[in-house]
Amino acid sequence: MKSSKYLDELKAKSEAELAEELVSAKKELFNLRFQNATNQLDNTARIKEVRRNIARIQTVITEKARA
Repeated sequence: MKSSKYLDELKAKSEAELAEELVSAKKELFNLRFQNATNQLDNTARIKEVRRNIARIQTVITEKARA
């Protein structure tokens, strides 16, 4: 499954790399929302995918902080 491979990649990264990944995902989400508002976005499902990826990244950051 795609998400489990992505999750394994996230768990292998350091906290600094995760923070950087989180910032880039949030920027991408902002750009997707902007494109959606101006009717330039073709694949609206990408918004949902990016939101879930942000949640996954935040979850891994929290797990590393607790460990």
